[in-house]
Amino acid sequence: MSTPAGRTILASTIAKTFVPELEEGLAKLGRKPLLVGFIANQDPAARTYAEYTEKVCHELGFAYEARDVQKEDLEEKIMQANVDDHVDGIIVYFPVFGGRQDQYIQQVVDYRKDVEGLSHIYIHNLYQNIRFLNSEQTQKSILPCTPLAVVKIMEYLGVYNKILEYGNRLYGKTVLVVNRSEIVGRPLAALLANDGAVVYSADVNDIQKFTRGDGLSKIKHQVTDVDISLKDAALQADVIITGVPSPEYKFPDEFVKYGAVCINFSSVKNFNVSVKEHASLYVPMTGKVTIMMLLRNLLRLCNNRALE
Repeated sequence: MSTPAGRTILASTIAKTFVPELEEGLAKLGRKPLLVGFIANQDPAARTYAEYTEKVCHELGFAYEARDVQKEDLEEKIMQANVDDHVDGIIVYFPVFGGRQDQYIQQVVDYRKDVEGLSHIYIHNLYQNIRFLNSEQTQKSILPCTPLAVVKIMEYLGVYNKILEYGNRLYGKTVLVVNRSEIVGRPLAALLANDGAVVYSADVNDIQKFTRGDGLSKIKHQVTDVDISLKDAALQADVIITGVPSPEYKFPDEFVKYGAVCINFSSVKNFNVSVKEHASLYVPMTGKVTIMMLLRNLLRLCNNRALE
């Protein structure tokens, strides 16, 4: 008897569910917030992302301005936008220089305008499982866009257990994340562990295990090195999430346990279509949900600034 094929769920379908929330947020704000995108590279994927962001902004009633700059001028241009009261949010399309210099550029963006959630204050809060910027708990912290998009996709797919208390809804789940970048993979592993999951975080060198460390309590996650193969980690996983930026990389179908959920956030597809012979649900790309999280963060930044 043949195994029934799993279903492909498109990011566009999930993204549409956030339109009412964004429209309501815009109506409450009463104006068009301006998002500025800095492009200082020749990466076709970055250009495509910028063009689609502009398209969605215009469709939903946000203002968007793409600014092409020389990479040598990028830092100065960001600093000018930081103090421009007309600019509500800033996004930089990476890579620019690569490596640590790009990490520095991320921190040049004023945290009050950082729609990507990559400022050190937001990353610190994420890793410490702190959800607000102030003691009054009126200003919500910003979460990185792509990790947040993956979380929202998992919620849409029913991976999160809504019966459990908020913050514990991945309790009992095992997740494998194949990517440990500082922009997506590592923050995503921390987010999922903070929500109660056991997370195996894989990169080219090793595998680490992210857990909250104390059952249902809400302390920050803990990280330990583990001696386990990618295959063994994958066969335990209820959810496999990939983000390998190489068109040659394909996650092996035979590593996917039957009924697992597979999600790819790379700009290239890390799974073969045949993965659906094992996976129950397969999300091949996440970019359109990421843009919705970008605009969601933009509204949150506007609201936070209004409370200063």
